[in-house]
Amino acid sequence: MNMKLENFAKSRGVFASLYKVLADMLSRPSGKLGLSLVCFHIILAIISPAITPYDFKVMDADLILKGPSALHWLGTDNLGRDILSRTMLGGRQALMVTIVATFLAIAWGGMLGVLLGLIGGWIENSILRLVDAFLSIPWILFLLLIVSVIGLGNLVLIPTLAFFYGIPVVRMSRAATHDVVALDYITAARARGESRVTIVRKELLPNVLDILLVEGAMRWSWMLLAFSSLSFLGFGVAPPAADWGLMISGSRSYMAIAPLAVLAPVVALSTLIIGINLSADALAKALGIDRAQKAPV
Repeated sequence: MNMKLENFAKSRGVFASLYKVLADMLSRPSGKLGLSLVCFHIILAIISPAITPYDFKVMDADLILKGPSALHWLGTDNLGRDILSRTMLGGRQALMVTIVATFLAIAWGGMLGVLLGLIGGWIENSILRLVDAFLSIPWILFLLLIVSVIGLGNLVLIPTLAFFYGIPVVRMSRAATHDVVALDYITAARARGESRVTIVRKELLPNVLDILLVEGAMRWSWMLLAFSSLSFLGFGVAPPAADWGLMISGSRSYMAIAPLAVLAPVVALSTLIIGINLSADALAKALGIDRAQKAPV
């Protein structure tokens, strides 16, 4: 019974902390705008299959490159497909892939960085040299190589994005852990004979979690750009799927005739990334984190 009461008290404390952070974010104009944009896109991605006016795959030769009308508010693309319907559905795949990949990147990169900051020594230096080597190589080349060799699909894109965008997190979490390891209560935990697993779980992770949350928000926006870039280059979502990067790639040659076929997905992607960045800034301020000061060293 005491254990249940203790767990209940802890859960109430977590929810109270989350509510406080959310209230602080919503008290800032940037937080209100950012969270509104992110929530709008997430809700739209969930309900868009039920509210789109047309099937995104249906082509009509009589409607190729038509301008906005009462039936097609944003006009049609070069295959006669409704631009509004495809734009509304265009964020579903990107959001699903990047949310999962961001969680995995923060999980493995954050945990490895915390362990390196705690262990130190030659192990830390050796792994950090590998991290530096990966960071010195343009990510897009690796992504294109892996996708072109293994193939397309979420089972390839998610772990690939999670791996490459988790590498910078290693340095970030390791730098944050170094600041915490030097404090007295970590020394006291070691003097009590606590294991490294216990120190990581009870002492280190709770004290670097705020930094990892802000870092995760920023990685999310960069992953969205990477995912859309891969789709634009033909290595992401395969046609005829509705995807913003794919829409921009397929319609850029007809921009002079049907500019909305390019502008609509550009605006949709831009507003989502702006919303995530504004939310990340508001989250950092709510948690009292100076992002410039917490840059990896």
